[in-house]
Amino acid sequence: MNEPHAGQERWLKMYYFVRAVFSFAWVSAAVGAARHAPGLAAALLVIYPAWDALANLVDGTRNGGLAANRTQAVNVAASLIVAVGVAIALPDQNRVLAVFGVWAIVSGLLQLGTGLRRWKVYGAQWAMILSGAQSALAGVAFIVQARTSAAPAIATVAGYAGFGAFYFLVSALALQAAAWRRKRAVGA
Repeated sequence: MNEPHAGQERWLKMYYFVRAVFSFAWVSAAVGAARHAPGLAAALLVIYPAWDALANLVDGTRNGGLAANRTQAVNVAASLIVAVGVAIALPDQNRVLAVFGVWAIVSGLLQLGTGLRRWKVYGAQWAMILSGAQSALAGVAFIVQARTSAAPAIATVAGYAGFGAFYFLVSALALQAAAWRRKRAVGA
């Protein structure tokens, strides 16, 4: 593997680990805030898509620019719009969940596209592809749930974020395993 490609793969692995750690921390904060600090819970609901926008911006820029990574460029815009939309929808949790639902569909399909594109270069993207598809399905469930009379809790979004964290962690580990296999094959 050439050095620029290896460097990009290292970046991607680190990026996935950072996304996993942030998401696990967000889930922990969201679950704790839901019980004791409704204001913090509201802020966390805005922070989550804002963080996604920032993460996609940094990763897209780091991997050849947003013009070369259109799925991430659109994801940056969609996530920023959702952060504003969630802020506007608060405190109506049903509307917040509906906004998250639309975002989960859009960002999931964009993540699926990014994963498919990266599969050709890096391999080991099956978890990101699966995560994108599952996100889109979760979005549909969010929209259906938002239309019910029961007020949803931040725990609904926390579960979604927890699955995302899991998939980012698996993706980082899959890239690491692929690197170890290549290294052993070269050394054999």
